[in-house]
Amino acid sequence: MIKPNPTTGMRHVAFFVRNYEATEHFYVELLGMAVEWRPDANAVYLTSDNDNLALHRVEHEFTEGQHLDHIGFFLNTMDDVDDWFDFLRGHDIKMKTEPRTHRDGARSFYCLDPDGNTVQMIYHPPQVISVG
Repeated sequence: MIKPNPTTGMRHVAFFVRNYEATEHFYVELLGMAVEWRPDANAVYLTSDNDNLALHRVEHEFTEGQHLDHIGFFLNTMDDVDDWFDFLRGHDIKMKTEPRTHRDGARSFYCLDPDGNTVQMIYHPPQVISVG
């Protein structure tokens, strides 16, 4: 099986947060990130132009120290998403979702690394940075 085009790097991280407003304030007002997209009252996507941080509000308790929802690897084209899905599935990687196109024009899927961490492979037009 031929390996798909390379990713453009890990530029996306998503956190579960209980102190949602204070955490958004920290990243936006103190660190200078901009709000890219707010899909609903419980999620916000922030950017510093070449990265993407998602904050997801939760009400439940965390396992101590664990606030990570998933990590994301950016891809250059929408077709790369499907190529990576087929490639990883062909290597017996457990898939959490099928590829899908989101309302904001991004396309992605989620899988699990061998240790059970959620990994998103995503084409996200505002963040596309060509490799090479």
